[in-house]
Amino acid sequence: MAETTIYDFEALSIDGQPAHLSTQRGKVILIVNTASACGFTPQFAGLEQLWKDYRDRGLVIVGFPSNEFGSQDPGSNDEIGAFCQRNYGVSFPMMAKVQVNGADAHPLWQWLKKQAPGLLGTEAVKWNFTKFLVGKNGQVLERYAPNDTPESLRKDIEAALAA
Repeated sequence: MAETTIYDFEALSIDGQPAHLSTQRGKVILIVNTASACGFTPQFAGLEQLWKDYRDRGLVIVGFPSNEFGSQDPGSNDEIGAFCQRNYGVSFPMMAKVQVNGADAHPLWQWLKKQAPGLLGTEAVKWNFTKFLVGKNGQVLERYAPNDTPESLRKDIEAALAA
């Protein structure tokens, strides 16, 4: 059976527990590939602010660490989780480290890229902090580039929450 919504996927949380995205049914989800040593790493603070501002209205932010781009997240899941919490106060859900491109890409990321190709129709994630906004129906609404700040997503998040 082909996956048709984000709710058909699961991942491992950063502490190694199964995380079924079906538990987020009816919520707006922002999926982000993260890294601890990237020029965009300060976006963790903006993502945490979005989480604080909108979680009670139904927004879920889910970070997926990846070490694919410039080896900017080489640590273990425990080290990554501690870094995010210590340096940016991250309290939104973080998953275990994944591949977002190539043959070993996590199935969720394969699906996200097909649903919302990037510039000129390319599917590959080009860098850390690429973001996907998923609506309450479990379908991808928008893909954002790494340089799109969390703050710049507010209008789209509010529209998705109101839908």
